Amino acid sequence: MTPAALADLVRKTATDVLTSRGMDTGVLPAAVTVERPRNAEHGDYATNLALQIAKKLGVAPRELATWLADALAGDSAVAAVDVAGPGFLNLKLAADAQARLITEVLAAGSRYGIGNALAGTTVNLEFVSANPTGPIHLGGTRWAAYGDALGRILAAQGAKVIREYYVNDGGAQIDRFARSLIAAAKGEAAPEDGYHGAYIKDIANAVVARKSDVLALPEQQMHEAFREIGLDLMMAEIKQTLHEFGTDFDVYFHESSLHTSGAVDRAVKTLRESGALYSHDGAWWLRSSDYGDDKDRVVIKSDGRPAYVAADIAYFQDKRARGADLCVYMLGADHHGYIGRLKAIAAAVGDDPDRVEVLIGQMVNLVSGGKPVRMSKRAGTVVTLADLVDAVGVDAARYALIRLSVDSPADVDLDLLRKRSNDNPVFYVQYAHARLASIGRNAAELRIDSTAGADLSLLASDREGALIRTIGEFPGVVAAAAELREPHRVARYLEQLASAYHKFYDHCRILPQGDEEATPLTVARLQLCSATRQVLANGLGMLGVSAPERM
Repeated sequence: MTPAALADLVRKTATDVLTSRGMDTGVLPAAVTVERPRNAEHGDYATNLALQIAKKLGVAPRELATWLADALAGDSAVAAVDVAGPGFLNLKLAADAQARLITEVLAAGSRYGIGNALAGTTVNLEFVSANPTGPIHLGGTRWAAYGDALGRILAAQGAKVIREYYVNDGGAQIDRFARSLIAAAKGEAAPEDGYHGAYIKDIANAVVARKSDVLALPEQQMHEAFREIGLDLMMAEIKQTLHEFGTDFDVYFHESSLHTSGAVDRAVKTLRESGALYSHDGAWWLRSSDYGDDKDRVVIKSDGRPAYVAADIAYFQDKRARGADLCVYMLGADHHGYIGRLKAIAAAVGDDPDRVEVLIGQMVNLVSGGKPVRMSKRAGTVVTLADLVDAVGVDAARYALIRLSVDSPADVDLDLLRKRSNDNPVFYVQYAHARLASIGRNAAELRIDSTAGADLSLLASDREGALIRTIGEFPGVVAAAAELREPHRVARYLEQLASAYHKFYDHCRILPQGDEEATPLTVARLQLCSATRQVLANGLGMLGVSAPERM
C-alpha cells in the first residue's frame, strides 16, 4: 500500500465517521497528509487529520482522533492504530497490505512512479542557452544536468515538454567573437574585449579550412563569414558536447530570427497601439512597473535600435503561439531581475503572468585536494562541461549537479566523485542497483523462480518493512519534484532507498547457502529485491544517469 492509497483510506474512513455522526464532511481536505514518523517505534505512518479539522467540527482533536482510530482498526489493511499527543494518529500496516506494494511495482515496471498531474500541459523548458561564443562553462553544465532532469520529471507527470535552447546570436558578443576569430586566423593578438583560449584558434582554423579565401575577402564580408561560419561551428560543438552529456534539445531557437522575421517589429507595434509603451527622451519604454516589475524597461533605444527586452517580448509571444501553456526559464545567478521583467512582459501583452516561471541557479565550484579548480586549458579562463566529464565521467557529473538544490551555491568535490566507495553518492546508489542485478543473476544460476507467486506477508521484519515503505514513497517524491521544480528530491530519495536496501541486505539473508533449499521467504525477498531494483532504475532514468548491472 502506497502512502497515497493509505491517505485515501484515512479520508474515506473519516468521511464515514463524520457522516455517521451527522457532521459536515466538507471540512475534510481534498488530500489527507500521511507521513513517515521520525521515530519508527511510533508506527509506519502518521497523520494529523484530526488536528486539522477538529476545531471546524467543534470537537476536541483527541476525541476525533479516537473515533478515527476505532474505525481504522477495523480495516484489514491496518494492523494497529494509536492516538498520540494532542490528536495524532500513528498507524501500523498489516504485513500483507504493506507487501502488496511489491506486486504493484513489479506489474508497473518502468511505469512505476509515473503520474498524470500535468497531463494536457505543454511546458516550454528553456535552459543552458549559453552564449555561442565558447564551450559551455560550469554554470551552463549545472543547468544541462538539472534542466534535463527536470524535463524528464515533468514528462513523468504527463506534461508535454519542449526542451529549448535560446541561441543569443543577435548581440554584440557575436561580433566580438567574430573579431577574435579573425585575429586568431591572422596570427594577431585577440581584441581587448575579445575571447581567448585555444578553442578560438581551433575554430578560426576550421573557418579558414571551410572557406579558404576568407582572409582575402573585403573586411565586411570577411567579418560576416567568420561570424556565420564560426557561430555554426561553435554551436555544432556545443550540441555534440551536450549530446555526449545526455542532454538533447527539441528546439534551438535563434534570437536573430525574431528580428529577421519581423516578430520584434510586430510586438513593438502591438504594444504601442495598446498603450503599454510610452516615449521618453527619444526612446520607447515598456510600462513594466505597472505590471509588477521594479522599473520600466527601454524597448526601443533613442537611436532606433531595439533593446534586448524587445526580443524578450517577441520570444515570449512566439513560445505561446507555438502552444506552450507554461514557459519555464532557467537562468543564471546574475539574472534575478528577469523574474519581474518576464512576468511583466506576459502581463503587458495581455497574458497571464503565471504562464511564466523563472528558476535562478546559483554558482557551483569545483574543488580538488581541498582547493578550487579554476582553469581550463582549452577555454583559457573557466571550467567547462568537457573538463568536468573528463575528470569524473558523465554519470558522476550529472548526479553531483542534480542532487544539489540550485537555490544556493555549492562545492563539488572531484576527489570524492572519483572514489568507488559509499562516501560517493552516485556510486552508493549505482552500487545498490548493481548488487541487486547480481542477486538476480545468482538466483537464476540457482534455478530459483523468483517470478512465481510469493507469500509477501512473510516480509514482516523491521528492515523489510522499512524498505517496502521507502519504495512506496517514490511516486510522491516524483510528484513533489515536478510540482516544486526540484529534481534533487529524486536524487536524495534514491540515496535513502539505497540506504534502506543496504540495511536490509546486511540483516536479511536473501539466497540459500550450501545445500539449503529455497523457501517461500526466499522467493518473497527476491521479489522485494526486484521491486527495489526497478525503482532505483526508474529514478536514475529520470535523472539521466545509468543503472549499471555490474560495477
